[in-house]
Amino acid sequence: MNQKTAQIVVDDIKKSYGKKQNIFYALNGVSLSIAKGERLAIIGKSGSGKSTLLHILACLDKPSTGSVLFENTKTSALNQKSLDKLRNQKFGFVFQQFFINPNDSVVDNIALPLKIAGIKKRARRQRAVELLKEVDLNDKAKSRARDLSGGQKQRVCIARALINNPEIIFADEPTGNLDTTTGTQIENLLFKLNNEKNITLIIVTHDEELANRCDRKIYLKDGKILKEERNRK
Repeated sequence: MNQKTAQIVVDDIKKSYGKKQNIFYALNGVSLSIAKGERLAIIGKSGSGKSTLLHILACLDKPSTGSVLFENTKTSALNQKSLDKLRNQKFGFVFQQFFINPNDSVVDNIALPLKIAGIKKRARRQRAVELLKEVDLNDKAKSRARDLSGGQKQRVCIARALINNPEIIFADEPTGNLDTTTGTQIENLLFKLNNEKNITLIIVTHDEELANRCDRKIYLKDGKILKEERNRK
């Protein structure tokens, strides 16, 4: 892949904790490129570095050394305000833990990124209601998040991830807390968004079946890329 055409380019990143004899590398020399619209699965056992890599790709954390480019811009060159704007406008996040306010309504949970962006209440609620249709929760607009099932909460998270029309969705074990049937529904929704909107999907998972639905699989071990596989279409 030509680096100029890649959406994200990671060059020899390391993430370390501790010093001298106590130093530990969560990532140890990872390089990769990710294309616009790609479906990438990051796989590895607990402690392999996969969530650390996801957080660095999503600008939620910084590498100790090495560089990350998003659309040819070094993320290390961005100040905090620019990083916040990048995450808010370009990225959507779906995690295994739902991270929603149980006492707020479904609409208010979905609209939160627009509230952070300073969008007026009426406009952000209108956009949130539109997204409820996309995730098949039309009848839950006024429900409290605490009253939803696990699958419904994950749909709320996906709707919230879509509220700013992101270019990339970062998903960390998005089906990890769901039963098989509900998990498959969530997977189908994510891949539908990828197909229809060309949203890049970067998914951390233990689930080989989910990984096999992606375009490419990267296996991490001890903070390094062990191997890389492309799935047949």
